[in-house]
Amino acid sequence: MPAQHAEKAQTQMSALQCRPLSAALGAEIVGVDLRRPLDDQTFEQVLAAWHQHLVILLRNQELTEEDQVGFAERFGPPAIIHTKEYIRTHPAVMLISNIREDGKPIGALPDGEMQFHTDQCHQERPAMASMLYAIEVPSVGGNTLFANGYKAYETLPAEIKQRIEGRKALNAYDYHTAAMKRGTRLAQGVPFYIHPVVRTHPATGRRALYVNRLMTARIEEMPEAESDELLQLLFDHQERHEFIYEHVWRPSDLLMWDNRCTLHARTDFSPGERRLLRRVTILGEKPV
Repeated sequence: MPAQHAEKAQTQMSALQCRPLSAALGAEIVGVDLRRPLDDQTFEQVLAAWHQHLVILLRNQELTEEDQVGFAERFGPPAIIHTKEYIRTHPAVMLISNIREDGKPIGALPDGEMQFHTDQCHQERPAMASMLYAIEVPSVGGNTLFANGYKAYETLPAEIKQRIEGRKALNAYDYHTAAMKRGTRLAQGVPFYIHPVVRTHPATGRRALYVNRLMTARIEEMPEAESDELLQLLFDHQERHEFIYEHVWRPSDLLMWDNRCTLHARTDFSPGERRLLRRVTILGEKPV
């Protein structure tokens, strides 16, 4: 084979394949083994696919905690984990699990469904990205739903866009009494932060709707009744079927989503079946 043809063949062999997961968002990346360091060119392809598709999936990855963290660190520094009891080995890796030892779950968010949300939006610098690696999954349920925040904003009626332009909302997360479903009232001492209702992605320049059913408590400087009515409208809109991809987990799936332009939720599953995933979150910037 002539040298130039061999070089071309090698380039084709090393090129990533990217398969869309749904019309709404998401893509599976094929041809990458995360146990091996990624060269800069390959990582740039992965990064571009992530920015384009918002959620990326890499299947059949046999990863240690160090492998997972090493890949995450290519995107940025890991965020601090506040629930230290769910860390086993690496300080950047938190377990998500319903497995119990001595009657206590070994991981966070153990059972049942979880409403749509964006990770750490109750903090000044929410997670830029979240990465889940599946180790054990139930036979049915425990799926993760992802909603496209760009499409949610772009398809809003013009009058609703005008109502929320420049507005900010209070986001709070009650770990103890409302971790899975929206609380009825904001308890004293619950961590919160105020962020724009619509945020601009620093890499793509696109605008995304940045409120969510689980954590957004109110729109600032708006009467309570009006805030409640407007938020309910926004929640219902962003959770429309055409904006959503539902991921059915398989063991050894690694899935990463852009927390700045997506929401995610979890479907219910049997408490009698084991579920174990490892999560790494990557520190982001203050939303604007």
